[in-house]
Amino acid sequence: MWWRFVLLGGLCVHVLGAESRGKPGSEQDPGRGQGRTRPRRDPGGAAGASQLSHGPPFASCRLPLTPAEHKVLDDNTHETGFNGDDGSYVILTWVGDGTGVILVLSTFSAPIDSFLDGGSSRLYRSTDYGKSFHDISQRINHTFIKEEFGVSVGPGSSVILTADIPVVDNPGGIIFTSVDAGATFKFIQLPFHLAQPITYHFLNPDYLVALSIDVSLCNQFSWSRHKHLCEVCTHTEDERGDLLLKKTSDLGKTFATIHEDIYSFGYIGAFLFFSVMEDPVSRTGTKPPLQNSFYSILDGDEDMLFMHVDNPGDTYFGTMYTSDDRGILFSKSLERHLFDGQRKSDFTNITSLRGVYLTNKLDLDGRIRSVISFNRGGTWRQLNKPENVNCEDQVKKCNLHIHGEHSRNNRLVPMLALSEPTAVGLVIAHGTVGDSLSSSQHPDVFVSSDGGYNWRGTLRGPHHYSILDSGGLIVAVEVQRDRQVKTIKFSTDEGQCWKSYNFTEQPFFFAGLASEPGTKAMNVSVWGFRPEDDGQPMWVAVTIDFQSLITRECNDQDYEEWLAHAAQGAEPDRTGCVLGMKETYRRLKKQSVCRNGRGFEVSKKQSSCLCTREDYLCDYGYYRHVNTSECVRQPSAANKTLEICLNGEEDELLTAGYRKVPSNRCEGGFTPQQAMQTVIRPCGVKPSPGPPEKSTSSRERLVLILVCTGAGLIVLIAIVSAVLVVRRVMYRHR
Repeated sequence: MWWRFVLLGGLCVHVLGAESRGKPGSEQDPGRGQGRTRPRRDPGGAAGASQLSHGPPFASCRLPLTPAEHKVLDDNTHETGFNGDDGSYVILTWVGDGTGVILVLSTFSAPIDSFLDGGSSRLYRSTDYGKSFHDISQRINHTFIKEEFGVSVGPGSSVILTADIPVVDNPGGIIFTSVDAGATFKFIQLPFHLAQPITYHFLNPDYLVALSIDVSLCNQFSWSRHKHLCEVCTHTEDERGDLLLKKTSDLGKTFATIHEDIYSFGYIGAFLFFSVMEDPVSRTGTKPPLQNSFYSILDGDEDMLFMHVDNPGDTYFGTMYTSDDRGILFSKSLERHLFDGQRKSDFTNITSLRGVYLTNKLDLDGRIRSVISFNRGGTWRQLNKPENVNCEDQVKKCNLHIHGEHSRNNRLVPMLALSEPTAVGLVIAHGTVGDSLSSSQHPDVFVSSDGGYNWRGTLRGPHHYSILDSGGLIVAVEVQRDRQVKTIKFSTDEGQCWKSYNFTEQPFFFAGLASEPGTKAMNVSVWGFRPEDDGQPMWVAVTIDFQSLITRECNDQDYEEWLAHAAQGAEPDRTGCVLGMKETYRRLKKQSVCRNGRGFEVSKKQSSCLCTREDYLCDYGYYRHVNTSECVRQPSAANKTLEICLNGEEDELLTAGYRKVPSNRCEGGFTPQQAMQTVIRPCGVKPSPGPPEKSTSSRERLVLILVCTGAGLIVLIAIVSAVLVVRRVMYRHR
């Protein structure tokens, strides 16, 4: 069998592969409003992180905390201990935006034994941003809550707790639902047992999807971006090749089959994609060129997709492609793209600036190097050396290399690169400086304020970090794998300088850092545990209110006009032009110590640029010539068309060699000549013949040739005959 990769525009997307053993991003960091951990230490983690050497030194700005600032933070820092819990698993969750509600669930990992011994979960609630907590376990009848299900938070202030104990006399699971951020809960007995946490629709908390442990009914589901729900359903449990992809538009009352023989499926942006099992031999009797290849959709939106296709064998790299706006035609974007043995990719979308993507590649010398694209995968280049870091003399090429999913799997770093749409241009990431990405160096924290063009070393060693107040505040806690923590660092100038604050007198083992959903909050929670003499951990949650320290509201003088992508070094009239558009943002000055506030909205001015060749890709059957940068026809391309038959419609893609980059908004300037439109018709229908005066069939051309040839022969014979007659007459006359 081999997998045929299918994309449908206008529906949805995710990650899949013919031999998919994992999904990129499937082990994401806990959400901004939720985190979970087990109370265990790992002194040997990160491959002996304490023995790692530091990279090149850099000056890190440290500012002292004044006595007045220390007192303000002390007065607005609140610590709560959860005594007496026999649980070994704790979840801290912020509920809603601006509600001030935090839920702390303490549970355990051995449900049957603990349940028989009378054990139960404990639920605590705070309504004042963590200043105080109240035990509300009675609202859920002290019921055991499954640790792997945890707390499901939906849109608004909706919450679900799942209590599912699969005993013989129990007909199904139990859920507790709340629509008021945990103030009240409603008990619901389900007629089935859940296989995974209940999934909210991302816009409407009234729409829920639950997956039963009876996988013969359904084994995968996903919401689309609308109210529709797509499901993969099967009637057999053993053969995944018998799966059907179905869609419901009426919340499960009826289903329509989209395709058969599905392996897996998913959504990204406006695209639905799925892999299909097919015969290993094609109609022509030859094997497909990408047989048994691993595919992965890395990212996408309404206009395009990024897709990785693995090289054959366990090479840990492949080729990255970008699609057109219909998800049909793909162009090569980056070769030797890193994809490790656990099917993890370092591919990252820098959401703080349009068109910026970051990833790692495995070069021919076996070294891993970071590359960045500022035009949605059109071109890639290595990251600039940070301005305050100098490489050693023996290093030939000195660049910044970012640690991604590959490094997190190996426990070298605790977090991936962080960016937020409301914090324009701000990027925080772990990295090393040198010739390549080194696992022997101690990763440090680097910050970019212009979307990845320029970087600065800011914190030595690995940290957990978070963006608050729309980028006006950054907080960080240093990773101490074998020691307890008590200090939080914060910066009000995008990481240029830091202040440190001891938030507790009794340090504890760090478990998580979380704030309200979004980036507009100025409250952050640090939680963890202290070992007790009886062997049970005592859990601690500390909430710090930085709004009490940064009291001044920002005014117009605190903001500046900033042209994005101006650091790319283009010609003056092209400065800032990326994807055919210039964008000027209004953002906070680094030296302004004030708060953006909850009402802050990102504002920008846009203006289109004149088109150049760089705003166009070479279309199907063409490649970009090295010397001229023009799109030249490939010798193997037989004609100008590519016919694709999908869902009964045949697309005849006509091209003159160029197509505009998806999401490009340039106007005027370079315009490819003889632009052609795509023709769509039912499959199997040939193009209708053109007007007789403009086109001639092959039969008509043959008849015309024969007629012309005959006429030519007749004229030739007549001329020869006339010459002979004249010569004969002249001879007789003589």
